[in-house]
Amino acid sequence: MRRSVLLILTTGFEEIEAVVPTDLMRRAGIAVTIASREATLYVRGRSELMLQADVLLDAAIKEGVNYDGLLLPGGPGTENLRQDTRVQQLVRQQAATDRLVAAICAAPLVLKDLGLLYGRRYTSHFSTAEALPERVTDSDVVLDGNLLTASGPGAAIAFGLAIIKELLDSSSCEKVAAAIDYPVAGAGSPQDLIKQDP
Repeated sequence: MRRSVLLILTTGFEEIEAVVPTDLMRRAGIAVTIASREATLYVRGRSELMLQADVLLDAAIKEGVNYDGLLLPGGPGTENLRQDTRVQQLVRQQAATDRLVAAICAAPLVLKDLGLLYGRRYTSHFSTAEALPERVTDSDVVLDGNLLTASGPGAAIAFGLAIIKELLDSSSCEKVAAAIDYPVAGAGSPQDLIKQDP
């Protein structure tokens, strides 16, 4: 059965963190549904790029689809995600059913608010250091159980590849990495950037 991911956009989202993982996942054959938590399908990012979502968040929730992964891009819009009870409920459900929860940049703050980072290894953008003092700083992408976190826009490729690796397999991850001319062996490879559970 085809794997699926729900990605939630909000005004002020970090464009790189939404577009790059979506592109990579779709190249791998993962069905990515982009949902807008705004009142319109068109969502403006932090750098003023306007993206068109596939569905409104309320419609995605109403459909009741059980996605294999949930992806939260970061950026200034993270505060909107933190305050949205619909997003909170989706994250809780995803985590409770041991399905993948992926958050990048400032978005791990959503996980912190819900108590999901307690006792877990994670990373985030350096701007969140005060709120997330236990963040890992020696890896751009960190996997701990069903939680996958990444440091920021510069880690977007490794983050997207890590999602592919988790939802599909290493071979799929390597094929997509090779297709975009991203190193698949040696320093900087997805395997080097992804830290597994200790």
